[in-house]
Amino acid sequence: MDSSTLTTVALAAGGVALLALALAAAAQLRLARVRRDFAALDGDGSTDIARVAATQNHRIDRLTAEVSALRDHVAGAEDDVRQSLRNVAVVRYDAFGDMGGRLSFSAAIVDDLGDGIVLSSIHARGESRTYAKGIVGGKSSITLTPEEQQALASANRDEPARVGSSRPGVARAGSPRSADSTKDTP
Repeated sequence: MDSSTLTTVALAAGGVALLALALAAAAQLRLARVRRDFAALDGDGSTDIARVAATQNHRIDRLTAEVSALRDHVAGAEDDVRQSLRNVAVVRYDAFGDMGGRLSFSAAIVDDLGDGIVLSSIHARGESRTYAKGIVGGKSSITLTPEEQQALASANRDEPARVGSSRPGVARAGSPRSADSTKDTP
């Protein structure tokens, strides 16, 4: 072989060697990145991938069980909230024609299922009487007065009841007109 051919072959071999060196460096960097990711999965990086996968599956199963337990806990809390006496409405009225100021009232206090109590207080000039009637499923075994019915209907709805006549005024707790600021109508 002549010297120009040998030079060409040497240059080509040098180029292939440089290309192989660059490919080896890139492969080494990728391997270092894979080892770093693998170490993040397992901690020390000394175990095999099957063991790491099994550990991760165990962690996922444990988290799934915890999420399921939390769902059950939330469902129980929602049931407790439905059974809490949180729906309240008050109807104020004049029980007697000779008394003004709407001092008499009927208050319904029920849960989301319509179970609870209706309290009525009738004020007269010389005395005041208070009555309590149990409510189950939105109904009472004792006859309710129109004001008690209105308070119960308002407590069972999400919005405040309308004042149907000029007699009673209704307020619903948690509404813009709360029981503390019952609006009386003339």
